[in-house]
Amino acid sequence: MNNRQINILGWILFIVSAIGFLISSVGNFWSMFGSIFFLVACIIFLIPFFRKDS
Repeated sequence: MNNRQINILGWILFIVSAIGFLISSVGNFWSMFGSIFFLVACIIFLIPFFRKDS
């Protein structure tokens, strides 16, 4: 595996864990807020991997 594939795999695992935290925090506003924030941050960090270089 090259470095790019390892990085993408790591971010996918972060997203899976963020979804797990989100599911476990149902009913608690602040925990859910933090989980959503973490999930959005992980997705934003993935944008450069899928953006075409100009």
